[in-house]
Amino acid sequence: MTEKLLQYLWNYKVFTHFDFKDIEGNTVEILDFGKWNTNSGPDFLTAKIKINNIILAGHIELHVKASDWIFHNHSHDPNYQNMILHVVYQNDMEIDELRNKNVPTLELKSYIDQNILWKYEKLLSGNQFIACENIFNPSKIPMHFHEENILKKLNEKSFELEKSLNQFKNNFEAVLFHSLAYSFGLKVNADIFKHLAESIDFTIILKIRQNRTQLEALLFGISGWLEDPKDETMKMWKREFDFLKAKFNISDLKFHPKFLRLRPPNFPTIRLAQLADLYYRHQNLFSKIIHVKSTEELFDLFKNIKASEYWDNHFNFGKISTVENTKFLSRDFIELIILNTILPLKYTYHKYHNEEIADEILVFYKNLPAEKNSVIDSWKKLKTKIPTSLESQSLLYHFRHSCVEKNCLNCGIGFNLLKES
Repeated sequence: MTEKLLQYLWNYKVFTHFDFKDIEGNTVEILDFGKWNTNSGPDFLTAKIKINNIILAGHIELHVKASDWIFHNHSHDPNYQNMILHVVYQNDMEIDELRNKNVPTLELKSYIDQNILWKYEKLLSGNQFIACENIFNPSKIPMHFHEENILKKLNEKSFELEKSLNQFKNNFEAVLFHSLAYSFGLKVNADIFKHLAESIDFTIILKIRQNRTQLEALLFGISGWLEDPKDETMKMWKREFDFLKAKFNISDLKFHPKFLRLRPPNFPTIRLAQLADLYYRHQNLFSKIIHVKSTEELFDLFKNIKASEYWDNHFNFGKISTVENTKFLSRDFIELIILNTILPLKYTYHKYHNEEIADEILVFYKNLPAEKNSVIDSWKKLKTKIPTSLESQSLLYHFRHSCVEKNCLNCGIGFNLLKES
């Protein structure tokens, strides 16, 4: 038993019966279990009990052992002056201070199903994919579980975007550019690409966006790739970058994206070339994205985006590839961009003046297929149905924020599993 688990059981009223009696044998009727307090002070505030036909209102403190009252130094803490009940799992000693103040003690050991303790111990000690793997049942996933997770994720992303908007003077176009750069960088180069994009005054992008060669030259030059040209095309990009650098007073700072452990189609050279093409083809990208009403319309914005002709037979500078093909964005990659960048930004833009935006965004998730990765494969092995990105994004979010931390007591699935005998 832990104090956290005891608080959980009290908050959710998970007991075998409610015919409570204090350690003196007096009947204790809990009229209001109180509000769970996660800050300093008593564990449950503004509770209400009835004992000896007297109704008492105040706070309740929970401990695994009664002696914890002393070990936690509550005696002289003014926050604990309005105590009406001391709830313990095991009454290992009598607390004279509480007895003198007529604060009853309720021992819960006989009111708790021991099977719950066994389950909780198993959850904490397991080393499986998720702590509850051995007792997991997909039927225990609560109603609206996935929708609630997606909205949590969107609100977290929205908070990050709002910080960026505040930093960049509420310029949604600029923040879109930074966010897209992050997505194009994937895991290896996400932060590098974002910092690279943020280092560029977005007005420069607006001024040169009709010239794809200059867009590429700007991104390649800031990446530090044009200092030693290996062919005529690189020399052209270097001339353009030197011109832009002088014209717009661009700093000498270089970001040096990484190639290690990346498949050639995901090389930063290809991804930055594709990002340049995106801004070359769509002069009002943010406006188009905000007004899109369907998933297919979003795909239409990205489906013809490709790296320039140089990259048809290159993956890196100066090295001709034996395989020649046009480097279009794949559908899987477009789906990642939509999920990680477009939908959070649409939600952030509309959420303060469109009450229906949450429902509209959820429809986009339902119309996109589930991702394919090792975490999703592990959920599927547990017989979990994951037909769309609504479920996959929800379960990815839940895994990272609850399962990895073994935060089973704040998990809707864990609650349903624990409360069952």
